[in-house]
Amino acid sequence: MSTRSRFADGSLLFSSIMTGRSRRSSTDRRKRYSPIQCDRRCGRWLSGRDLEDIRRRVGIDGIVYAGSHGFDIAGPRGLHKQMATEFLSILDAAEKQLHERLAGVSGAFLERKRFSIAAHYRNVDDSDVFKVEQAVNEAAAHCRELRVTVGKKVYELQPNIDWDKGKALIWLLDTLGLNQSKALSLYIGDDLTDENAFRALRQLGISIVVSEQPRSSAARYALKSPTEVESFLREISADLLASGDSQSRST
Repeated sequence: MSTRSRFADGSLLFSSIMTGRSRRSSTDRRKRYSPIQCDRRCGRWLSGRDLEDIRRRVGIDGIVYAGSHGFDIAGPRGLHKQMATEFLSILDAAEKQLHERLAGVSGAFLERKRFSIAAHYRNVDDSDVFKVEQAVNEAAAHCRELRVTVGKKVYELQPNIDWDKGKALIWLLDTLGLNQSKALSLYIGDDLTDENAFRALRQLGISIVVSEQPRSSAARYALKSPTEVESFLREISADLLASGDSQSRST
């Protein structure tokens, strides 16, 4: 998620095996996690940033990273998946076109990622934003193998295939053996591109959108800021440790 705190850009996905049935209430589910099973291996980080970029920013070894909105995935024990490598030359051509089309738009910033091109307009005057949108749409019309996606103050060109954060999330759960009745996944994100993941997780876990202002979302729950996310995760961690201590004493 985009933050100005200690979180790097991206969306968090945690998965753990529950000792109880998956249909219990969310409070019961949270209390029945096993802290032994919910260590750093449970964490995954999905981001629009390039794989190496987000891996460097987060800096945690032994977890799964999915860069470029899930088009580039890597993790422990040789886990690796790349989608749409055949589109790289098409992205190169589109990048050149966009550089030319946006040259005269003050404040526009073009960011080339391995599997996408992002045209940021956060610093563009409101009266000129349409020029950024028009340039991206024209590039997509010329390169029909690409599609336009919309994020927070950004238009992005991606390979036009049936793949997004939602598809990447399901692939990860399947590949890691977590797409089962006893696995509970928690997905936290703040970008419009996270909506695909929220929808994919609807029957499989808990989704949380992070937004200062109320917004329409497929997520089941909402937090207002990265600070609230941190407090929420600390509370869960404390509950897990307390539950683990209680289970240890009972055995």
